[in-house]
Amino acid sequence: MKTIKLIIYQFILYVTNRGIAYIPFHVLRLGWYRLLLGGLGNKSSILMMVTLKNPRNITIGQHCVVNSRVLLDGRNGKLHIGDHVQISYETNIWTLEHNPQDPQFGDRGGDVIIDDYAWIGSRATILPGVHIGKGAVIAAGAVVTKDVPAFHIVAGVPAVQIGTRNMDMQYQTHYRPWFQ
Repeated sequence: MKTIKLIIYQFILYVTNRGIAYIPFHVLRLGWYRLLLGGLGNKSSILMMVTLKNPRNITIGQHCVVNSRVLLDGRNGKLHIGDHVQISYETNIWTLEHNPQDPQFGDRGGDVIIDDYAWIGSRATILPGVHIGKGAVIAAGAVVTKDVPAFHIVAGVPAVQIGTRNMDMQYQTHYRPWFQ
């Protein structure tokens, strides 16, 4: 019975990531994602071709935008995305990775928390166990291996602070393109 449940679950993920993710109408995709995700806030958008891993452990707040080709991983912990968060094209957010020091090449991981008003640039990678503070900015291509304090701007591999952001955040994103 456990094997059958696993097969059904894997099939649902396959349909989600290789079928639903390619439907060009956000209303249909969001309806499906509301069934699978741990939570999806009002007025949030998930654009086409997003890949979800263990979506029950993923929560997305209100007024968020998850752009195309983003990977959201909830396999080894919770992935919590706050309100008004922008996640740019081809970003990868991981809660699980291999441990290169383990002789058995075992796993390691942890929760990833992204606080309100954070902005994650294109092709950034966020590794397991990281907390992105309120209003923080992750530059395009950055690899985040450690916590990022609120309103810090980080860039590079590994990401280091390069500046700070204005603390007066008042915007509400509502981005729902028809065919993306």
